[in-house]
Amino acid sequence: MKKKAKIYIPAKTATQSGRGKQKTWVLEFETKDPHTNSLMGWESSSDTLKEVKLRFTSKDKAIDYATHNNIDFSVIEPKQKTFVIKSYEENFTKN
Repeated sequence: MKKKAKIYIPAKTATQSGRGKQKTWVLEFETKDPHTNSLMGWESSSDTLKEVKLRFTSKDKAIDYATHNNIDFSVIEPKQKTFVIKSYEENFTKN
């Protein structure tokens, strides 16, 4: 059975103001059999690959690693932000 993974750039947390840590790509494996523990109600799995998150400096390196190790993967491209540059005056005048 082949391993499945997703390759993406993680989103920044609400407490981060900069975008410095958004340059690393992450390869994260998908869990085969998540289930809920009947005693405690926690989500559990017998698949230990869920705990593994590999970080790469570029998307190409992550894809090369996945193809070299025979891992099925999907790439999730980051959304591009568009910045609207406004002057202070535009806060008070109608467009």
